[in-house]
Amino acid sequence: MSAKIKYNDEPIEPKVIQDFLPPPEELAFREEGVKVTIALSKKSVEFFKAEATKHHTQYQRMIRKLIDTYVEAYDKSPPSRSRSARKRASG
Repeated sequence: MSAKIKYNDEPIEPKVIQDFLPPPEELAFREEGVKVTIALSKKSVEFFKAEATKHHTQYQRMIRKLIDTYVEAYDKSPPSRSRSARKRASG
């Protein structure tokens, strides 16, 4: 069995954590997609299909996320603002 928890009267030091979650309207926002045709190696596609099956998702979604993450890491242009952020700034 597990040991019983022993409580004492030590002072609690609360810390304020900055809100880092986006508002719900930004979570619902989908970026505009552009359909492309690309030839990938059989090995790459098989890898993503197997991983997608393990994680109960679509392999195309995994590839898209990989490319988006790469762009975020290496894109030097200023980040674009979402529609809701533009509305708040102008309103």
